[in-house]
Amino acid sequence: MDKCVMTLPVLLLFLGLVVMSQSCLEPASAYRFTGAVCRLTYPAAVVLNEKTTKVIQAAFQHAKYPSISNEKSILFVGKVKYGLANLEIHNLSIGRSEFELIAGEGIEIAISNVSAVFKGTIQYGYGSWLVNVGHSVDFEIDSHIDLGINPKLYCGKGKVAADTSDCYLTFHKLDLLLQGDREPGWLKRLFTNFITFTVKLVIKSQICKEINNVANILADFIQERAEQFLSDGDISMDIGVTSAPVITSNYIESYHKGLAKYNNMTAVINESVFDPSQLTDDRMLYFWISDEVFNPLITAAHQDRCFVLNISGLELTELFKTNLSTPIPEFLSQFLSSEEPVLRVWSVSVPHLWTTPMGTYVRAVAAAELTSGAEDIPGLYFEMEMVVVVTASYAKKKLILIATTSQISIMKDSLSTDTLQMVEAHIEYLKEAVEKIGVPKVISKLEPSLTALLDKQGTNLFDLIEPQVVSQDGFVIIQTDFAFPHHLLVEFLRKTLE
Repeated sequence: MDKCVMTLPVLLLFLGLVVMSQSCLEPASAYRFTGAVCRLTYPAAVVLNEKTTKVIQAAFQHAKYPSISNEKSILFVGKVKYGLANLEIHNLSIGRSEFELIAGEGIEIAISNVSAVFKGTIQYGYGSWLVNVGHSVDFEIDSHIDLGINPKLYCGKGKVAADTSDCYLTFHKLDLLLQGDREPGWLKRLFTNFITFTVKLVIKSQICKEINNVANILADFIQERAEQFLSDGDISMDIGVTSAPVITSNYIESYHKGLAKYNNMTAVINESVFDPSQLTDDRMLYFWISDEVFNPLITAAHQDRCFVLNISGLELTELFKTNLSTPIPEFLSQFLSSEEPVLRVWSVSVPHLWTTPMGTYVRAVAAAELTSGAEDIPGLYFEMEMVVVVTASYAKKKLILIATTSQISIMKDSLSTDTLQMVEAHIEYLKEAVEKIGVPKVISKLEPSLTALLDKQGTNLFDLIEPQVVSQDGFVIIQTDFAFPHHLLVEFLRKTLE
């Protein structure tokens, strides 16, 4: 059991959430192939937008500005050749970021009051002088810029992509300062005109290009994190999208396959019951997950022998001190008092899950084997079929499971000696022990194991606010509010600026 129990600015985060897919359909056609849905509402976008400036800063600082050369003929001087090199950005600050969700179209993002100093070197020569052997002078450009991006999200080349060609910079200030400001007036005017035109062109081209690059880096970053989060050992998940995202004025919604993968086998989903009306926009973030996602995961976990539990020694004897209404059989008392008693429990066949408003029902057939190091103490083997109703919640960074047994039957039983026979009273005791001892013990093992798995994937680093797990017919909804995920921003910026 312990082995394998089972954002950032609006545009850029969303590009990370939607990942590779073999084909994309219209949303209404894609619903039945969709195992998981993510709905990010407007209040969530507001929180994520708080740090848009940090990512835009990364785009400015990560951009590479090429060297540029030109020449011009000037009366009485002749031909002047000049070039701009070593352009770097300094003292970057950004005022604020605003956005708007445009229903059926995309996202409008406006970055205002970007202040930056660009530094570099101007190389120049007169007549036939070559730029790289002529004079040079260092310069600074003091600038104030507004940045606007109107990306259109679409489904192309197997993934959701963004057309960011509608990207523009408005320069409110662009002042040139030559080193010492001692150069002739005509030279400064020439370079001012040259730089005013060239730098605007270069900065716009490189910044818009880098924003697209940062979006791709973030997409890969979030995709890697998502794949890691949904993987455990040899079990993984295909979270490729089934359709292009839907954008309304209240939310952005993406549709994902949610196909379990194990031993080169991939699950198939073609009867999903998703409908957009099943989600609201009252909370910041929603995850809709179909039963068709969970059942293949359970199958993979069973095949990977995840559902095995061994209990021995004092832990085992303490379990059976639980007061039950049925007397404990004599042979079982002897077994528990023997040397090295061991209880081994495992799933005999693949458990089956179905979700209702009452909770998630799990039907399982399990086997239990009691053995002892003492040869004169009989062992016990029995198989049981049970149906358990499970409800889940998450509080104080811990997963909480509540299980209620609705059905138990002993299907097969045997003792390792012919001198004893199982009687009806023994069967009744085993059924009560399974319900009141066995199921709670399994849950007590699952809770910390699953919490540890969530922590391993970084769930505990998120500041989730009143998360809820809502069960419905055929699916589960996880809904929550959250604070800005600073740890993701720090890790992303570190990787981006490496």
